Amino acid sequence: MEIFQSIVGARVIFVLGIINLVTGILIALTCRCAAGSKVTGKLLQYAGYKRLFGYHCYIWWVFWASVIIHAIFAIGLLGNPF
Repeated sequence: MEIFQSIVGARVIFVLGIINLVTGILIALTCRCAAGSKVTGKLLQYAGYKRLFGYHCYIWWVFWASVIIHAIFAIGLLGNPF
């Protein structure tokens, strides 16, 4: 398919890579088992972090959708290495 070999395909891969990175960090920061740690324990005092903490499960959905689409585009652009 032509979309994988175009500049649009490369841009999609780049943007999705950034989304993967950001959502991965957000998942780590909002992890339920990290709530007792020193860093996230102090963050729970803030209303904005509590609101973000409540979206933890939804962030996973964005993360996995982004990873799957990113992988499809990367394989479409670079091909299967095996």
